[in-house]
Amino acid sequence: MAPMDPSSGSTVAYGGKAADAYRKALSTAASAAAYAVLARSMARELLPDELRAAARWGASVFRARLGWGGAKERRTLVIRSQTGGGSGSEENLLFDAARTYLSSRLDPRDMRRLGLTLCKSRDDTGRRSWRKRLFMEPDDSTTDVFDGVQFTWTSVEKSNGSGGEKKKPNAGESGTGGDREFMLMLSFDAEHTDMAMERYVPFVMTAAEETELRERSLKICLNEGRSWFGLKHHHPATFDTLAMDPTLKQSIVADLDLFANRRDHYRRIGKAWKRGYLLYGPPGTGKSSLVAAMANHLRYNIYDLDLSHVESTMLRWLLPNMHDRSILVIEDIDCCCDAMSRAVDGKGSKTPAGTGEDNSTDSSESLALPPLPKRNTEVTLSALLNFIDGLWSTSCEERIIVFTTNYKERLDPALLRPGRMDMHIYMGFCCWEAFKTLARNYFVVDDHPLFPEIQDLLAVVQVTPAEVSEMLLRTSDPDVALQGLTEFLKDKKQRQTKKA
Repeated sequence: MAPMDPSSGSTVAYGGKAADAYRKALSTAASAAAYAVLARSMARELLPDELRAAARWGASVFRARLGWGGAKERRTLVIRSQTGGGSGSEENLLFDAARTYLSSRLDPRDMRRLGLTLCKSRDDTGRRSWRKRLFMEPDDSTTDVFDGVQFTWTSVEKSNGSGGEKKKPNAGESGTGGDREFMLMLSFDAEHTDMAMERYVPFVMTAAEETELRERSLKICLNEGRSWFGLKHHHPATFDTLAMDPTLKQSIVADLDLFANRRDHYRRIGKAWKRGYLLYGPPGTGKSSLVAAMANHLRYNIYDLDLSHVESTMLRWLLPNMHDRSILVIEDIDCCCDAMSRAVDGKGSKTPAGTGEDNSTDSSESLALPPLPKRNTEVTLSALLNFIDGLWSTSCEERIIVFTTNYKERLDPALLRPGRMDMHIYMGFCCWEAFKTLARNYFVVDDHPLFPEIQDLLAVVQVTPAEVSEMLLRTSDPDVALQGLTEFLKDKKQRQTKKA
């Protein structure tokens, strides 16, 4: 038998070791892959979306810094201020929305240069202020991160197409604030095209809309013939300063917030996106102030409809000219239109309109009804109902309709049913909690030696918040003002006792 070659034995041994090492490597790789899959599934279940998005963004930045992955295919969206040309050009809403959105994202500390404009404005209290707006200069760019994906915005100066010569924008055209016209370019990786079109662009539009809603100056619009003319509205009333029952106040705020956030809900159930509020109670109880507080809370414009010079046919012209996100107000509805209860209208006596559901959290005390006022309008009840609840009521979205009246009993039940007046709010006499709000507003006090006596008097005296405010306005000294209010309440109590 021939002896074995030592070299061949060592070769076999080396091959066996290599095979074992290969198997171990495969086993280790399989285990690592299994752990990676397990960790990824656990991360999806346990980690919030924001944290996972931040991790993806960090990983993408890390790969970009190291140059891993190679160059990716890019996509660019060109966003011009107008589309088309000549008389057929249309304003590009995305262009203005992108400028508004980027203005809130630009950081002067991170940009080499920025454009800046200041516009006159007023804050919620009506005081003058300045509204700042930042924008990119041509040839500058910035990066925005959305759900872990980078989107690059670039400002590009636009030529008129004839030899590259720049043109000045016409009056009213969008520009950077100087004499140059520009367009925006949005760039991203090609793999994120669907995200850009279906999620990021709608997000930019929504964010810009919310910013403009917060920053815009509110208006109160009055009707004149078939059109509206607007004035800037600076009423300082807010729900924090409103003198009314805190529980009722909170229920109103919750109802308004629920309404404003239910666009999809109204579309799904097939109803017009609107809601009606009936404010009723004695004069001087804050009905107009509540309307102003609602407008300031939601940032809605007010349309004050005066029916005294309106014919039924004009309503169809006025309604389409209202903007979305608005409050339509008809004050003293029982006095200025043919909306009285038909029983009251026919007999001239008090007939409760109690067939409609009352969603108020309080009930008014019986008030003696004065003689029916002489009507000075030609608007019929049928036209009014069609105006607020007919086919024409869908001409704009996110609308609140408010009726105010001192005498709810006079109104026709057809006006009061849910779907027209959804929430009935009784604005009653000044209660103890309402007084504490007034005292805090006028004198920044939460306690005083006269408070217990005033609380006892308010429990038995019918006095409106307007009367209390008048007494507190007479002096800037809280001691003198509260003493005067105490004497006023005592005198009012005596007079009410004598009448009884």
